[in-house]
Formats: sequence, C-alpha cells, structure tokens
Amino acid sequence: MQAEKEDFPSKTEVTNNSEKVVTEPKKRSKVFLIILIVMILGGGWFGISKYLYAQHHEETDDAQVEADIIPVIPRVSGYVNEVRVKDNQMVQKGDTLIILDARDYTIQLQQAEAALATAKSNVAASRANTAAARSGIASSQQGVSTVDAQIEAAKVNLTRATQDFNRYQNLIQDHSITQQQFEQAQAAKELAERQLQILQQQKKQATSQTGVVASQSNATAQSIGVAESVVKQREVEVEDAKLKLSYTVITAPASGRVSRVDVVPGQLLQTGQSTFDIVRSHNLWVVANFKETQLSKMVVGQKVVIHADAFPSHNFDAVLSSFSPATGAKFSLLPPDNASGNFVKVVQRLPVKIEFTNQSDSLLQRLRPGMNVDVDVHLN
Repeated sequence: MQAEKEDFPSKTEVTNNSEKVVTEPKKRSKVFLIILIVMILGGGWFGISKYLYAQHHEETDDAQVEADIIPVIPRVSGYVNEVRVKDNQMVQKGDTLIILDARDYTIQLQQAEAALATAKSNVAASRANTAAARSGIASSQQGVSTVDAQIEAAKVNLTRATQDFNRYQNLIQDHSITQQQFEQAQAAKELAERQLQILQQQKKQATSQTGVVASQSNATAQSIGVAESVVKQREVEVEDAKLKLSYTVITAPASGRVSRVDVVPGQLLQTGQSTFDIVRSHNLWVVANFKETQLSKMVVGQKVVIHADAFPSHNFDAVLSSFSPATGAKFSLLPPDNASGNFVKVVQRLPVKIEFTNQSDSLLQRLRPGMNVDVDVHLN
C-alpha cells in the first residue's frame, strides 16, 4: 500500500514489462552553505584585522621589569656589633643598616690626633728657633757695628801715637828727651797698632759669626716649612682615621626595599664584601627584547602599553625610551663568533628600554624587578 505522503518523490520506469522505482537525489541544506560563508567571511575579517593591527603594533612577551639594585658593601673590615634591618624591610637613604666594632678605628684616630699635636708643637718650636736666630743676627750685626766704632777709635789713637813717636824720634836725635820717654812713645805706637789689628780680627770674626747665624736662621726658617708639611700630613691622617671610623656605621646608600639579610652579629665583614642589596622599587622600567626584524618602524618616544602577568587585565602606560647599543648576544659571557665555524643565521634580539609614564598608578608599586610582562608598542 502506498503512503499518502512520500518523503521523497519517485517515478516509475517500465523496462521489459517490469516496473522499477527510481528515487530522486536529496536536496542539500542551505544551513551548511551559510555557515561556510560565515566562516570564510569571519576568517577573512580576522586575518585582515590582524594584518592591519600588525602594521601599527609590535609586540613581544620577552620582557621583564627592571630596577636599580644597589649592593650594600662595607668600606672597612670589622666585626658586626648590630644589624638594624630585616628581610624585605623598606629603608630610606641614610638609615643605619649595620654597626661594626669601632674600637680599633677609635684608637687609630687617637694616635693620629696625638701625632698631629706633636707636629704642631714642632712647628711652634721651629718658629721659636727662627725668632731666636733672627735675634742672634741682630746681636751679631750690632757687635760688628760696635767693633767698627772701636776700630775707628783705635785708628785715631794709632794716628796720635804715630805722631808722638815721630816727634820723639826727632827729639831723641837732638838729645832733647830722655831715652825712656822715647821708648814710652814707641811702645804707645806699637800698642795702638796691636789694638787696631785685634779689633780688625774681631770684626772679621763678628762678620763671619753674623753669616753663620744668618745661615742658621735660614735653615731654621726652612725647618718651619718642613714642620708645617708634616702638620698637613698628620691632618690628612686624622681625616682618614675619622673617615674610617665613620665607615663603621653602614648606612643605606639609597631609598628602597632590603633584600634577604645574610648578616648576623659577631660576623667578620671584609672590605668590599657583598652583604645584601637594596632594590629601588619606586623607580621601575621595562627591558623588552625585540627581534631585529621588528625594529624597522620603532623609534624613541612611541607609546607603549604593558600587561604584567601578575595583573593581566590592567594596562600600564609607558613610552619607548632608548635602544641598546648592541644585541644581547654581544654582552654575553661568550659572544658568538661566526667566523670560527659553520654559520647558522639566528635572529638576534635587541634590548629596548621602556619607561612608565603614569607614576601615580597604584598597581605600579606592586610590580617587582624580574616580573614578566607583555609589551605592545604603538607604531606611529
């Protein structure tokens, strides 16, 4: 029995007195065609939008947050008396971090101050000796003047004695005087000559003594310069001792957050030994390593949007600040030397510094150096 409504139309074909039912082909659904068209249009729109986006943006996920990490290093050696900071503590510039045993440096300062006092005393003594030597010069010069006056008097006395002797010599020939008187006149002349000679010798000695005293005065004056130089040297030693004593109190070189503190009281710290670090978390930036093929349209000053893995839904505003002078491979411990073997071309990455522009962003203070971020540079 034939159904009243057939799902598929059919027709009857007569062949060799027999009937054969032939079913017509099923019509295709239009839904599939519509879905295919929508997918093609959607894929085309997605591809075009991605292409247009790529023409105006450069992105990379090879980027990290950076900050100044300042090591705390003692400038003098000594045993730790006190540690005044804890792990992850926030400190301000100038805060006391570590106090070293200062007794040795206090003694060195006292020794330097004592040596300075001795040097100043030597300067005072040298100046006193110089003053005495100058007084001796004046006395010697006065003695020379006195001898000159005595020489002039001796010359007058010699002239008078010589005249008397000449007169007596004429009178003795005429037998007008006695022999005794003549001999007295002759003795007076000879005595005047000897006195003049003695005074002249004394003048030479006084003049020579004046020269000696002057030389001693010059030497003493030069010793003042030497003593004053020693004073300056001792003053430098005192300042050096004070400086070393001040280094026993280790203060924060900058404001920031302290890392793990691996210093305990009683520990011996050597000069230049690394203790812990201070991270200046209030001054952050990002270093993004872009492929060299991405740099053609990137210039300093372009706007940058940063997404941190810790806060993926938040946009951090930034600006492209500068480009590294060389690729990261060139700064590595063992930079590649392509001339030393088989060459395989590898796309290099260039570090790019990116600075945050919105310093009032509350989430910016929660970022830490080393965090991973995604960088999106808006090309002009």
